Amino acid sequence: MIYSDIVIAILVFSVFFDLFGLKNSLLTRPLFWSSYVIILPFQLLTNWWLTSRNIVMYDPHVISGLHIMSAPVEDLIFGFALILNIMGMWEYWGIKGVQKD
Repeated sequence: MIYSDIVIAILVFSVFFDLFGLKNSLLTRPLFWSSYVIILPFQLLTNWWLTSRNIVMYDPHVISGLHIMSAPVEDLIFGFALILNIMGMWEYWGIKGVQKD
């Protein structure tokens, strides 16, 4: 399995986890997308810095070859899935904590 395949699987898992596992439906909320728009430039900057200086390197045989600011598009997809999962769990556990009080 190559990195591109893994990233797509993680993205699909994250979408289903948000919509059906946690039942937060963050993807349907403008607030999530507004938050992501704030996070994305920092993700791009960090990915650019790490990949343009060869701190992080990828085997060209395991990625699609599409790059944005010198970072593989797979990194952006993985970052999106990570942010979605973290924000979803943050909200889920926050609601559970409120219900206990």
